[in-house]
Amino acid sequence: MGRRRFGIEGGIIGVVAAAAVSLTAAGILAFVQPGATAKASADTVDSADRAAARRVKVDTSIVHASDRPGRSLNITIDDGPDPVWTPKVLDVLKKYDVKATFCMIGPQAAAHPDLVKRVVAAGHKLCDHTVSHNTAMDHRPQSYQAQQVLDAQKMIEKAAGGAQVEYYRAPGGAFTPYSRKLAADHGMRPLGWNVDSKDFESGSVERIEATVQGELHLGPTVLFHDGGGDRSRTVASLDRLLPWMKQQGYGFGFPQR
Repeated sequence: MGRRRFGIEGGIIGVVAAAAVSLTAAGILAFVQPGATAKASADTVDSADRAAARRVKVDTSIVHASDRPGRSLNITIDDGPDPVWTPKVLDVLKKYDVKATFCMIGPQAAAHPDLVKRVVAAGHKLCDHTVSHNTAMDHRPQSYQAQQVLDAQKMIEKAAGGAQVEYYRAPGGAFTPYSRKLAADHGMRPLGWNVDSKDFESGSVERIEATVQGELHLGPTVLFHDGGGDRSRTVASLDRLLPWMKQQGYGFGFPQR
């Protein structure tokens, strides 16, 4: 909010700070004090908008369906961000104009905020993939599950500069009714998958390609990885599969919220 200056020629000049900004997302009035900047006001509005978005009711069921009607796929990328492989994955996605959902591990996001911001700037979505990627977390206490889910969400959103994490994917599918509700209560839809590319296993690019092509009939959400090891086969597979998917008449969306 700018300041308005009123003056009387030859007299004293008074500086009057201007008015109240109505923060409709928060349902309150915030008054800008003298000396406050437009950026501070904008930051307050953005923060209120994010808080309001997180209060929107999110289903606790595990989603697989796409938000795009018709013949559509959801590309999901797990275990990053990684300074070597995430940029290469982003380049391939950009090459074919495909958007994806990146399921990030909290400490990885905290270590590479530049990559998290690059993911968001490119129009992709963020997903919470916990702090420790413990595939047995469904056998751990609720306090442990809460720490894994909520701490990772905070790390990812901080690294992203405040962009919202819209999904939660349990490592290895280790969901519990508690973790699903916890995620939903914090604005994150539990996210599953239909097609596992098996790109984390040893095997050729051709094997990954055949696995995905042979399982697309199972559903729209396809799982790849950009972290956790050498992902050169993932990058090469995406470079072959994405144009093939388009040739088959598929479009690309995001998982339903």
